[in-house]
Amino acid sequence: MAREAQNRRSGRPQGRQIGYARVSTDEQATEAQEIELRSAGCDVVVQEHGSGASRARPALLRLISDIRAGDVLVVVRLDRLARSVSHLLQVIEDLTDKGAHFRSLRDPIDTSTPQGMFSLQVLGAVAQLERALISERTKSGIIAARSKGRLPGNPGIRERRPEALARMTAVQKAAYGRRIQSTMNQWLPTVRRMRPDHNWDDIARVLKQRGLDWTPERLRRAVKWLVTERLADPTLLKRASPQLPEDRLMTLVAGISQSAVSSRQPRRAIGFGK
Repeated sequence: MAREAQNRRSGRPQGRQIGYARVSTDEQATEAQEIELRSAGCDVVVQEHGSGASRARPALLRLISDIRAGDVLVVVRLDRLARSVSHLLQVIEDLTDKGAHFRSLRDPIDTSTPQGMFSLQVLGAVAQLERALISERTKSGIIAARSKGRLPGNPGIRERRPEALARMTAVQKAAYGRRIQSTMNQWLPTVRRMRPDHNWDDIARVLKQRGLDWTPERLRRAVKWLVTERLADPTLLKRASPQLPEDRLMTLVAGISQSAVSSRQPRRAIGFGK
């Protein structure tokens, strides 16, 4: 109660303070981060273990999936959350889309305050400059390689080296996962209502009525990824039971009606190539 009163006086959001503590594989434990996060008012601290160079962070994905409007995701330092400015901005954008906020204890970032939003805008400008510099260096490298008679690009991939192909596959899977996670709130509620009573063709048809351009196979693959990451119930992948034509038509119409009534997301088309 005292903390809620303090939040009201300070103008802070009234939701939960959720801490996120991450250590890389060569570090020991998250105790120090957890102590600092709980001292800052976090009742819940989510722990993550893994390489700092990887964006595949299932605990963070589940946290963002479950976070509610008004909640605040809190970290000790920015490098505990993201590996680059662009990655950080993507996470904050995902939080903002859900009405949640972000705060770093040791950095001037608190998206619930005007000062924090200003710092975020500066970071956005830095990210834009970072992308421009990378693009410029890439183009210069291609020109230099061609002038020396070399082929541009990753030689490991051109030569089909297993380690290079494995890294490329990991990057592609991580990017696919981010796309799924960033849009799941638009379509997963409909899937949960209709599975496993309906087949994937029916659900894709309902989503199309909402302006979401899914094919049955892409939709099934996306749900399978969520189940693998423990972001969705495995029963969603159970085989649909056969229905009589009349029953199937009635339940399909009901699914379209429920989806239209309960949807709070903007009607925009999405699709994935994988």
